[in-house]
Amino acid sequence: MASVLNPYINFRGTAAEAMTFYQRVFGGELVLTTFGDFGVTDYPGAEAQIMHSKLETPSGFVLMASDTPEPRELTFGTNVSVSLGGDDTDELTGYWEKLVEGATVLAPLTKAPWGDSFGMLTDRFGVQWLVNIAGAA
Repeated sequence: MASVLNPYINFRGTAAEAMTFYQRVFGGELVLTTFGDFGVTDYPGAEAQIMHSKLETPSGFVLMASDTPEPRELTFGTNVSVSLGGDDTDELTGYWEKLVEGATVLAPLTKAPWGDSFGMLTDRFGVQWLVNIAGAA
């Protein structure tokens, strides 16, 4: 198997909701496993929280996530965004239109100075997404 790089997002108790939302956005197969499923009892009250989740989409995207239970620290020392790009205007615009639900739009999806269409938003779970459609009008 070749090496891969996959975004792995950490949430505070909303991983199942977020990953189910992303499955509605991107389609695909979603696997959710809880701390309880693995018999992890180090974090009282976290048994139903997500220890690991993986979404594999028809477009070949892989997105993973988990919850960070109390008292573990959830830190954001470096800001990382998830970027979607390509030349399939319909597909990428469709993702944008679904991600924008409940989001804060930082830059609307419009023609950019470099000739592509570009948009940026922070979704309702706090994840920043960049969408770049190559050469789109």
